[in-house]
Amino acid sequence: MQILIQNGTVVRSTGRKKADVLVRDGRIAKIAPRIDEAADRVIDAEGCFVFAGFIDTHTHFDLDTGVTVTADNFETGSKAAIVGGTTTVLDFATQDHGMTMHDALNVWHRKAEKSSCNYGFHMAVSEWNDARKAEVDDMFRAGISSFKMYMVYDTMKVNDGQIYDAQKFIGSRGGIIGVHCENYDVLQARILEEKAKGHLDPTAHPVSRPQAVEAEGVARLMRIAELSGYPAWVVHLSTADGLDEVRAARKRGVKVYAETCPQYFTLDVSRYADPDGAKFVMSPPLREARDRAAILNGMRKRDIDFIGTDHCSFTMAQKAIGKDDFSKIPNGGAGVQNRAELVYTYAVRTGAITLEQMALLLSERAARLFGMFPKKGVIRVGADADLVIFDPNARHTISYKTNLHACDNSPYEGMEALGKTRDVILNGELVVENGELTKPYCGTYVFRRPCAWYRK
Repeated sequence: MQILIQNGTVVRSTGRKKADVLVRDGRIAKIAPRIDEAADRVIDAEGCFVFAGFIDTHTHFDLDTGVTVTADNFETGSKAAIVGGTTTVLDFATQDHGMTMHDALNVWHRKAEKSSCNYGFHMAVSEWNDARKAEVDDMFRAGISSFKMYMVYDTMKVNDGQIYDAQKFIGSRGGIIGVHCENYDVLQARILEEKAKGHLDPTAHPVSRPQAVEAEGVARLMRIAELSGYPAWVVHLSTADGLDEVRAARKRGVKVYAETCPQYFTLDVSRYADPDGAKFVMSPPLREARDRAAILNGMRKRDIDFIGTDHCSFTMAQKAIGKDDFSKIPNGGAGVQNRAELVYTYAVRTGAITLEQMALLLSERAARLFGMFPKKGVIRVGADADLVIFDPNARHTISYKTNLHACDNSPYEGMEALGKTRDVILNGELVVENGELTKPYCGTYVFRRPCAWYRK
Protein backbone atom coordinates (compact mmCIF):
# COMPACT_ATOMS: atom_id res chain seq x y z
CA MET A 1 0.00 0.00 0.00
CA GLN A 2 1.48 3.34 -1.10
CA ILE A 3 0.07 6.73 -0.17
CA LEU A 4 1.53 9.96 -1.50
CA ILE A 5 0.90 13.23 0.31
CA GLN A 6 1.65 16.16 -1.96
CA ASN A 7 1.92 19.94 -1.60
CA GLY A 8 1.68 20.06 2.20
CA THR A 9 3.88 21.87 4.70
CA VAL A 10 5.69 19.31 6.84
CA VAL A 11 5.94 20.54 10.43
CA ARG A 12 8.58 19.16 12.77
CA SER A 13 10.07 20.46 16.01
CA THR A 14 13.14 21.56 14.05
CA GLY A 15 11.27 23.56 11.43
CA ARG A 16 8.75 23.45 8.62
CA LYS A 17 9.09 23.05 4.89
CA LYS A 18 7.02 22.41 1.81
CA ALA A 19 7.50 18.74 0.97
CA ASP A 20 5.82 15.60 -0.29
CA VAL A 21 5.70 12.46 1.86
CA LEU A 22 5.55 8.92 0.49
CA VAL A 23 4.14 6.15 2.67
CA ARG A 24 4.88 2.53 1.86
CA ASP A 25 3.96 -0.61 3.81
CA GLY A 26 3.18 1.24 7.02
CA ARG A 27 6.35 3.37 7.10
CA ILE A 28 7.49 6.73 5.80
CA ALA A 29 9.49 5.84 2.70
CA LYS A 30 10.52 9.23 1.31
CA ILE A 31 10.35 12.96 2.06
CA ALA A 32 11.28 15.34 -0.75
CA PRO A 33 10.32 18.68 -2.30
CA ARG A 34 8.61 16.77 -5.10
CA ILE A 35 7.85 13.06 -5.37
CA ASP A 36 6.57 11.64 -8.65
CA GLU A 37 5.92 8.00 -7.90
CA ALA A 38 2.91 5.83 -8.50
CA ALA A 39 0.73 5.44 -5.43
CA ASP A 40 -2.48 3.69 -4.53
CA ARG A 41 -3.75 6.96 -3.13
CA VAL A 42 -2.63 10.55 -3.72
CA ILE A 43 -3.65 13.17 -1.18
CA ASP A 44 -3.44 16.86 -2.03
CA ALA A 45 -2.45 18.69 1.15
CA GLU A 46 -2.16 22.14 -0.42
CA GLY A 47 -2.63 24.81 2.25
CA CYS A 48 -2.42 22.23 5.05
CA PHE A 49 0.14 21.23 7.65
CA VAL A 50 1.45 17.68 7.85
CA PHE A 51 2.28 16.59 11.41
CA ALA A 52 3.48 13.38 12.95
CA GLY A 53 0.50 11.64 14.52
CA PHE A 54 -0.48 13.25 17.80
CA ILE A 55 0.03 11.32 21.06
CA ASP A 56 -2.34 11.84 23.98
CA THR A 57 -0.38 11.04 27.13
CA HIS A 58 -3.40 10.94 29.45
CA THR A 59 -6.80 9.32 28.82
CA HIS A 60 -9.25 7.39 30.97
CA PHE A 61 -11.45 5.19 28.80
CA ASP A 62 -13.83 2.69 30.40
CA LEU A 63 -12.83 3.71 33.92
CA ASP A 64 -14.94 2.45 36.83
CA THR A 65 -14.87 5.03 39.63
CA GLY A 66 -16.62 2.71 42.08
CA VAL A 67 -19.79 4.77 41.73
CA THR A 68 -20.16 5.02 37.98
CA VAL A 69 -18.28 4.22 34.75
CA THR A 70 -17.01 6.78 32.27
CA ALA A 71 -19.29 7.50 29.34
CA ASP A 72 -16.54 6.66 26.86
CA ASN A 73 -15.07 3.23 26.44
CA PHE A 74 -12.22 2.51 24.03
CA GLU A 75 -14.58 2.09 21.09
CA THR A 76 -16.13 5.54 21.39
CA GLY A 77 -13.17 7.36 22.91
CA SER A 78 -10.71 6.14 20.31
CA LYS A 79 -13.02 7.17 17.47
CA ALA A 80 -13.08 10.69 18.87
CA ALA A 81 -9.31 10.58 19.32
CA ILE A 82 -8.44 9.52 15.78
CA VAL A 83 -10.80 12.04 14.16
CA GLY A 84 -9.05 14.73 16.20
CA GLY A 85 -5.65 13.62 14.91
CA THR A 86 -4.55 11.56 17.91
CA THR A 87 -3.03 8.40 16.49
CA THR A 88 -1.85 7.02 19.86
CA VAL A 89 -3.41 7.26 23.31
CA LEU A 90 -1.69 6.26 26.52
CA ASP A 91 -4.45 5.12 28.85
CA PHE A 92 -4.19 3.92 32.46
CA ALA A 93 -4.44 0.22 33.22
CA THR A 94 -5.62 0.48 36.81
CA GLN A 95 -4.40 -2.02 39.38
CA ASP A 96 -7.13 -1.87 42.01
CA HIS A 97 -6.65 -3.08 45.58
CA GLY A 98 -6.28 -6.85 45.61
CA MET A 99 -5.62 -7.01 41.87
CA THR A 100 -2.28 -7.85 40.29
CA MET A 101 -0.65 -5.71 37.62
CA HIS A 102 -0.89 -8.71 35.31
CA ASP A 103 -4.64 -8.87 35.83
CA ALA A 104 -5.03 -5.13 35.27
CA LEU A 105 -3.06 -5.29 32.04
CA ASN A 106 -5.14 -8.19 30.76
CA VAL A 107 -8.35 -6.32 31.59
CA TRP A 108 -7.22 -3.21 29.71
CA HIS A 109 -6.09 -5.19 26.69
CA ARG A 110 -9.61 -6.61 26.47
CA LYS A 111 -11.13 -3.15 26.88
CA ALA A 112 -9.02 -1.85 23.97
CA GLU A 113 -9.91 -4.55 21.45
CA LYS A 114 -12.10 -2.18 19.39
CA SER A 115 -9.73 0.77 19.41
CA SER A 116 -9.66 2.96 16.32
CA CYS A 117 -6.31 4.52 17.27
CA ASN A 118 -3.10 2.98 18.52
CA TYR A 119 -2.85 2.58 22.27
CA GLY A 120 -0.43 1.91 25.07
CA PHE A 121 -0.82 1.79 28.82
CA HIS A 122 0.60 3.41 31.90
CA MET A 123 0.16 1.09 34.89
CA ALA A 124 -1.79 2.92 37.62
CA VAL A 125 -0.73 1.45 40.95
CA SER A 126 -3.00 1.46 44.01
CA GLU A 127 -0.68 -0.67 46.18
CA TRP A 128 3.08 -0.72 46.54
CA ASN A 129 4.46 -3.77 48.30
CA ASP A 130 6.76 -6.72 47.60
CA ALA A 131 4.11 -8.49 45.50
CA ARG A 132 3.66 -5.49 43.22
CA LYS A 133 7.40 -4.88 42.98
CA ALA A 134 7.83 -8.47 41.82
CA GLU A 135 5.63 -7.71 38.81
CA VAL A 136 7.44 -4.63 37.56
CA ASP A 137 9.98 -6.41 35.38
CA ASP A 138 7.16 -8.36 33.73
CA MET A 139 5.45 -5.07 32.93
CA PHE A 140 8.59 -3.86 31.14
CA ARG A 141 8.68 -7.13 29.19
CA ALA A 142 5.05 -6.46 28.23
CA GLY A 143 5.87 -2.98 26.87
CA ILE A 144 4.88 -0.95 29.94
CA SER A 145 7.60 1.49 31.04
CA SER A 146 5.53 4.17 32.76
CA PHE A 147 3.45 4.01 35.90
CA LYS A 148 1.16 6.28 37.87
CA MET A 149 0.59 6.90 41.56
CA TYR A 150 -1.90 9.12 43.35
CA MET A 151 -1.55 11.37 46.36
CA VAL A 152 -5.37 11.46 46.43
CA TYR A 153 -8.51 9.26 46.44
CA ASP A 154 -9.16 6.65 49.11
CA THR A 155 -9.06 3.76 46.63
CA MET A 156 -5.79 4.81 44.96
CA LYS A 157 -3.75 6.89 47.43
CA VAL A 158 -0.22 5.75 48.31
CA ASN A 159 2.03 7.39 50.87
CA ASP A 160 5.19 9.40 50.26
CA GLY A 161 7.48 6.58 51.34
CA GLN A 162 5.89 4.28 48.79
CA ILE A 163 6.31 6.89 46.06
CA TYR A 164 9.97 7.26 47.04
CA ASP A 165 10.61 3.51 47.00
CA ALA A 166 8.73 3.05 43.73
CA GLN A 167 10.64 5.88 42.06
CA LYS A 168 13.94 4.25 42.96
CA PHE A 169 12.85 0.75 41.95
CA ILE A 170 11.10 1.66 38.69
CA GLY A 171 13.61 4.38 37.80
CA SER A 172 16.51 1.95 38.11
CA ARG A 173 14.90 -0.05 35.30
CA GLY A 174 14.42 2.92 33.00
CA GLY A 175 10.83 3.65 33.93
CA ILE A 176 9.04 6.71 35.24
CA ILE A 177 6.13 7.39 37.58
CA GLY A 178 3.56 10.07 36.94
CA VAL A 179 1.97 11.45 40.09
CA HIS A 180 -1.34 13.20 40.69
CA CYS A 181 -0.08 15.92 43.01
CA GLU A 182 -2.50 17.37 45.54
CA ASN A 183 -2.48 17.48 49.33
CA TYR A 184 -5.30 15.06 50.07
CA ASP A 185 -5.70 15.76 53.78
CA VAL A 186 -5.97 19.51 53.22
CA LEU A 187 -8.43 19.26 50.34
CA GLN A 188 -10.59 16.85 52.36
CA ALA A 189 -10.62 19.32 55.25
CA ARG A 190 -11.56 22.15 52.88
CA ILE A 191 -14.39 20.10 51.38
CA LEU A 192 -15.84 19.70 54.89
CA GLU A 193 -15.44 23.44 55.49
CA GLU A 194 -17.38 24.29 52.36
CA LYS A 195 -20.14 21.85 53.21
CA ALA A 196 -20.41 23.29 56.72
CA LYS A 197 -21.04 26.69 55.14
CA GLY A 198 -23.82 25.20 53.01
CA HIS A 199 -21.71 25.70 49.92
CA LEU A 200 -22.75 22.60 47.97
CA ASP A 201 -22.83 23.64 44.30
CA PRO A 202 -19.99 23.32 41.74
CA THR A 203 -18.51 26.71 42.65
CA ALA A 204 -17.25 25.07 45.87
CA HIS A 205 -15.10 22.63 43.92
CA PRO A 206 -12.21 25.02 43.08
CA VAL A 207 -12.42 26.58 46.56
CA SER A 208 -11.80 23.17 48.09
CA ARG A 209 -8.79 22.53 45.83
CA PRO A 210 -6.99 25.89 45.50
CA GLN A 211 -3.66 26.47 43.81
CA ALA A 212 -1.69 25.84 47.00
CA VAL A 213 -3.12 22.32 47.31
CA GLU A 214 -1.54 21.39 43.98
CA ALA A 215 1.66 23.38 44.52
CA GLU A 216 2.31 21.67 47.86
CA GLY A 217 1.87 18.26 46.26
CA VAL A 218 4.21 19.18 43.42
CA ALA A 219 6.81 20.54 45.85
CA ARG A 220 6.64 17.33 47.87
CA LEU A 221 7.08 15.19 44.76
CA MET A 222 10.06 17.29 43.72
CA ARG A 223 11.81 16.63 47.03
CA ILE A 224 10.98 12.92 46.84
CA ALA A 225 12.50 12.78 43.35
CA GLU A 226 15.53 14.71 44.55
CA LEU A 227 16.08 12.13 47.30
CA SER A 228 15.40 9.14 45.05
CA GLY A 229 17.81 10.34 42.36
CA TYR A 230 15.35 9.50 39.57
CA PRO A 231 13.08 11.59 37.33
CA ALA A 232 9.51 12.53 38.15
CA TRP A 233 6.54 13.20 35.91
CA VAL A 234 3.86 15.67 37.07
CA VAL A 235 0.53 14.85 35.46
CA HIS A 236 -2.06 17.50 34.47
CA LEU A 237 -0.19 20.50 35.90
CA SER A 238 -2.64 23.39 36.27
CA THR A 239 -1.13 26.21 38.33
CA ALA A 240 1.48 28.94 38.18
CA ASP A 241 2.68 27.97 41.64
CA GLY A 242 3.02 24.31 40.65
CA LEU A 243 5.05 25.31 37.61
CA ASP A 244 7.30 27.44 39.82
CA GLU A 245 8.00 24.36 41.94
CA VAL A 246 8.95 22.41 38.81
CA ARG A 247 11.33 25.15 37.71
CA ALA A 248 12.91 25.41 41.14
CA ALA A 249 13.48 21.65 41.25
CA ARG A 250 15.14 21.70 37.84
CA LYS A 251 17.53 24.38 39.08
CA ARG A 252 18.51 21.94 41.83
CA GLY A 253 19.24 19.28 39.22
CA VAL A 254 16.03 17.25 39.46
CA LYS A 255 14.82 15.78 36.17
CA VAL A 256 11.14 16.70 35.99
CA TYR A 257 8.69 16.17 33.14
CA ALA A 258 5.56 18.30 33.23
CA GLU A 259 2.28 17.57 31.48
CA THR A 260 -0.65 19.95 31.14
CA CYS A 261 -4.06 19.82 29.44
CA PRO A 262 -5.99 22.24 27.18
CA GLN A 263 -8.55 23.08 29.87
CA TYR A 264 -5.84 24.76 31.90
CA PHE A 265 -5.08 27.38 29.27
CA THR A 266 -8.48 27.75 27.56
CA LEU A 267 -11.03 27.73 30.41
CA ASP A 268 -11.20 29.48 33.77
CA VAL A 269 -12.73 29.15 37.20
CA SER A 270 -15.73 31.35 36.37
CA ARG A 271 -17.33 28.46 34.46
CA TYR A 272 -18.37 26.76 37.70
CA ALA A 273 -21.09 29.40 38.08
CA ASP A 274 -22.66 28.39 34.75
CA PRO A 275 -26.02 26.59 34.87
CA ASP A 276 -24.20 23.45 33.72
CA GLY A 277 -21.20 24.10 35.95
CA ALA A 278 -21.06 20.45 37.01
CA LYS A 279 -19.56 19.49 33.66
CA PHE A 280 -16.44 21.51 34.55
CA VAL A 281 -15.84 19.58 37.77
CA MET A 282 -12.50 17.88 37.21
CA SER A 283 -9.35 17.50 39.26
CA PRO A 284 -7.37 19.64 39.28
CA PRO A 285 -10.10 22.25 38.79
CA LEU A 286 -10.11 25.12 36.33
CA ARG A 287 -7.93 28.00 37.48
CA GLU A 288 -7.48 31.78 37.46
CA ALA A 289 -6.23 34.02 34.64
CA ARG A 290 -2.69 34.11 36.05
CA ASP A 291 -2.52 30.32 35.96
CA ARG A 292 -3.69 30.20 32.36
CA ALA A 293 -1.03 32.75 31.41
CA ALA A 294 1.63 30.79 33.32
CA ILE A 295 0.76 27.54 31.55
CA LEU A 296 0.99 29.20 28.14
CA ASN A 297 4.28 30.80 29.15
CA GLY A 298 5.55 27.40 30.30
CA MET A 299 4.62 25.92 26.94
CA ARG A 300 6.45 28.70 25.12
CA LYS A 301 9.58 28.41 27.27
CA ARG A 302 9.54 24.61 26.94
CA ASP A 303 9.14 24.17 30.69
CA ILE A 304 6.05 22.08 29.96
CA ASP A 305 6.90 18.91 28.11
CA PHE A 306 3.67 17.64 26.56
CA ILE A 307 -0.08 18.07 26.50
CA GLY A 308 -2.55 15.32 27.34
CA THR A 309 -6.28 15.67 27.82
CA ASP A 310 -7.16 13.72 30.98
CA HIS A 311 -10.22 12.66 28.95
CA CYS A 312 -12.53 11.21 31.61
CA SER A 313 -16.06 11.78 30.38
CA PHE A 314 -19.37 11.64 32.22
CA THR A 315 -22.89 12.44 31.04
CA MET A 316 -24.91 15.20 32.67
CA ALA A 317 -27.04 12.49 34.31
CA GLN A 318 -23.88 11.05 35.83
CA LYS A 319 -22.75 14.50 36.92
CA ALA A 320 -26.15 14.93 38.61
CA ILE A 321 -25.09 12.31 41.18
CA GLY A 322 -23.62 15.32 42.99
CA LYS A 323 -26.45 17.79 42.45
CA ASP A 324 -26.78 18.31 46.21
CA ASP A 325 -23.13 17.75 47.10
CA PHE A 326 -20.34 19.01 44.85
CA SER A 327 -17.88 16.47 46.27
CA LYS A 328 -19.93 13.63 44.79
CA ILE A 329 -19.87 14.97 41.23
CA PRO A 330 -17.81 12.55 39.11
CA ASN A 331 -14.56 14.32 38.26
CA GLY A 332 -13.61 14.65 34.61
CA GLY A 333 -14.50 15.96 31.19
CA ALA A 334 -14.36 15.07 27.51
CA GLY A 335 -11.52 16.50 25.43
CA VAL A 336 -9.73 13.85 23.40
CA GLN A 337 -11.15 14.96 20.04
CA ASN A 338 -10.45 18.67 20.41
CA ARG A 339 -6.90 18.82 21.76
CA ALA A 340 -5.02 19.70 18.56
CA GLU A 341 -7.49 22.33 17.39
CA LEU A 342 -7.51 23.93 20.85
CA VAL A 343 -3.72 24.07 20.93
CA TYR A 344 -3.63 25.53 17.44
CA THR A 345 -6.40 28.08 18.08
CA TYR A 346 -5.54 29.23 21.60
CA ALA A 347 -1.77 28.78 21.67
CA VAL A 348 -0.40 28.90 18.11
CA ARG A 349 -2.78 31.44 16.60
CA THR A 350 -2.47 33.68 19.65
CA GLY A 351 1.31 33.69 19.29
CA ALA A 352 1.98 31.91 22.58
CA ILE A 353 3.82 29.04 20.84
CA THR A 354 5.01 28.20 17.35
CA LEU A 355 3.86 25.44 15.01
CA GLU A 356 7.14 23.71 15.72
CA GLN A 357 6.39 23.77 19.44
CA MET A 358 2.95 22.37 18.73
CA ALA A 359 4.64 19.38 17.08
CA LEU A 360 6.92 19.03 20.07
CA LEU A 361 4.12 19.24 22.65
CA LEU A 362 1.64 16.98 20.87
CA SER A 363 3.98 14.33 19.46
CA GLU A 364 7.74 14.31 19.72
CA ARG A 365 8.40 14.76 23.42
CA ALA A 366 5.77 12.20 24.40
CA ALA A 367 7.30 9.71 21.98
CA ARG A 368 10.78 10.40 23.37
CA LEU A 369 9.96 10.10 27.06
CA PHE A 370 7.62 7.15 26.79
CA GLY A 371 9.81 4.87 24.72
CA MET A 372 8.24 5.27 21.26
CA PHE A 373 10.85 7.42 19.50
CA PRO A 374 11.97 7.41 16.67
CA LYS A 375 9.24 5.11 15.36
CA LYS A 376 6.59 7.57 16.46
CA GLY A 377 6.39 11.27 17.17
CA VAL A 378 8.44 12.45 14.20
CA ILE A 379 8.30 12.65 10.42
CA ARG A 380 11.42 10.93 9.13
CA VAL A 381 12.23 8.12 6.72
CA GLY A 382 11.67 4.78 8.42
CA ALA A 383 9.28 6.09 11.07
CA ASP A 384 5.81 4.62 11.44
CA ALA A 385 3.35 6.19 9.03
CA ASP A 386 1.13 7.87 11.61
CA LEU A 387 0.44 11.23 10.01
CA VAL A 388 -2.03 14.08 10.40
CA ILE A 389 -3.08 16.53 7.70
CA PHE A 390 -4.29 19.61 9.56
CA ASP A 391 -6.29 22.30 7.77
CA PRO A 392 -5.60 25.71 9.37
CA ASN A 393 -8.50 27.30 7.50
CA ALA A 394 -11.28 24.97 8.67
CA ARG A 395 -13.17 27.19 11.09
CA HIS A 396 -15.87 25.49 13.11
CA THR A 397 -17.64 25.55 16.45
CA ILE A 398 -16.89 22.79 18.93
CA SER A 399 -19.93 20.84 20.12
CA TYR A 400 -20.64 17.50 21.74
CA LYS A 401 -23.30 17.06 19.04
CA THR A 402 -20.64 16.78 16.35
CA ASN A 403 -17.91 15.15 18.44
CA LEU A 404 -17.69 11.37 18.34
CA HIS A 405 -17.32 10.82 22.06
CA ALA A 406 -20.30 9.23 23.85
CA CYS A 407 -20.79 12.10 26.27
CA ASP A 408 -23.73 14.54 26.05
CA ASN A 409 -21.58 17.53 26.96
CA SER A 410 -18.24 19.16 26.26
CA PRO A 411 -16.26 21.61 28.41
CA TYR A 412 -15.45 23.39 25.15
CA GLU A 413 -19.06 23.66 23.93
CA GLY A 414 -19.53 26.69 21.68
CA MET A 415 -15.86 27.60 21.45
CA GLU A 416 -14.55 28.53 18.02
CA ALA A 417 -11.74 26.47 16.50
CA LEU A 418 -9.62 28.06 13.78
CA GLY A 419 -8.28 24.79 12.38
CA LYS A 420 -9.17 21.13 12.21
CA THR A 421 -7.72 17.72 11.46
CA ARG A 422 -8.72 16.83 7.91
CA ASP A 423 -7.08 13.47 7.15
CA VAL A 424 -5.31 10.87 9.25
CA ILE A 425 -3.00 8.05 8.22
CA LEU A 426 -2.65 5.34 10.86
CA ASN A 427 -0.12 2.53 10.49
CA GLY A 428 0.12 3.38 6.79
CA GLU A 429 -3.64 3.36 6.14
CA LEU A 430 -5.87 6.33 5.39
CA VAL A 431 -8.47 6.06 8.15
CA VAL A 432 -9.88 9.61 8.34
CA GLU A 433 -10.85 11.48 5.18
CA ASN A 434 -12.16 15.03 5.16
CA GLY A 435 -12.90 14.77 8.86
CA GLU A 436 -14.83 11.51 8.59
CA LEU A 437 -13.72 8.21 10.11
CA THR A 438 -13.73 5.83 7.15
CA LYS A 439 -11.80 2.91 8.65
CA PRO A 440 -12.56 2.29 12.32
CA TYR A 441 -10.94 -0.31 14.58
CA CYS A 442 -7.47 -0.13 13.00
CA GLY A 443 -5.64 0.62 16.24
CA THR A 444 -2.86 -1.63 17.47
CA TYR A 445 -1.01 -1.99 20.77
CA VAL A 446 2.18 0.06 21.08
CA PHE A 447 4.93 -1.89 22.81
CA ARG A 448 7.13 0.69 24.49
CA ARG A 449 10.79 0.54 25.40
CA PRO A 450 12.29 2.05 28.59
CA CYS A 451 11.91 5.80 28.94
CA ALA A 452 14.34 8.22 27.34
CA TRP A 453 15.12 10.96 29.86
CA TYR A 454 15.89 13.77 27.44
CA ARG A 455 16.14 16.47 30.11
CA LYS A 456 19.72 16.92 31.31
